[in-house]
Amino acid sequence: MNLKRRLITTAMAVVVAGAVAAPAMAQKASQALSSESVIETIKKRGAIKIGLSIFKPWSMRDKNGDLIGFELDVGRKLAEDMGVEAEFIPTAWDGIIPALVSGKFDVIISGMTTTPQRNLTVNFSDPYAYSGMTILANTKLTEGMELADFNSPDVTFAARRGATPATIIANMFPEAELLLFDEDGASTQEVLNGKAHATMASEPTPSSEARRYPETLSVPYDTAFAATGEAFAMRKGDPDATNYFNNWINIQHRNGWLKSRNDYWFRGNEWADLVPE
Repeated sequence: MNLKRRLITTAMAVVVAGAVAAPAMAQKASQALSSESVIETIKKRGAIKIGLSIFKPWSMRDKNGDLIGFELDVGRKLAEDMGVEAEFIPTAWDGIIPALVSGKFDVIISGMTTTPQRNLTVNFSDPYAYSGMTILANTKLTEGMELADFNSPDVTFAARRGATPATIIANMFPEAELLLFDEDGASTQEVLNGKAHATMASEPTPSSEARRYPETLSVPYDTAFAATGEAFAMRKGDPDATNYFNNWINIQHRNGWLKSRNDYWFRGNEWADLVPE
């Protein structure tokens, strides 16, 4: 009986010790994750490094060469609320995710649409903006064409390499020829020069370009294709960063700040005189 009691007592002690140790181990693991978060890196550095690609009106250079645009407002407000400086790192679109993964910057804030393919490589925050694609066409080249007519080997589209419009064009118009460029501006120029029938981009770019060149360009359809949300992209395995960015985005949605800045850049053109023609 004494031996049996000792065995029971020992077993109970092991259970109690395990119960006490488990929360301590969980707390240590949580602290380790927190200390490895990019949020802690940003706080220690005193600056947040933001990767972006240049395309209007998300991000662009003004007449002095300074970066302005919706993304710049978002990044600067985020940095201000974190109590750090904002450092923007312009990066070619087709290399922006590899640059994030390699640690060149802390987060991508660049109008990036969430897709399952991208999500295999990076994590996404909640959407901070919503937009859809419209077709910007060369009016003379596409006169009398129905939407179905664009799906033809005789039709040429232009788009930014690696960007969402390029994927949408390839899916919607697989028979058409697709020319790829490093910047949205080059795609529009190709349409403007009559070397491509059309391109696609998020509003307000197509409508703004059609207003600038009313004799040559038009938005032939009211339809917005593939309306989706744009989100911050982060490296995987960082729940603290996801939590912080999601909370920040949701607060800015609720207080109307994101809508206000989005309306300024996407629904108006007061800023047009700030950038080169």
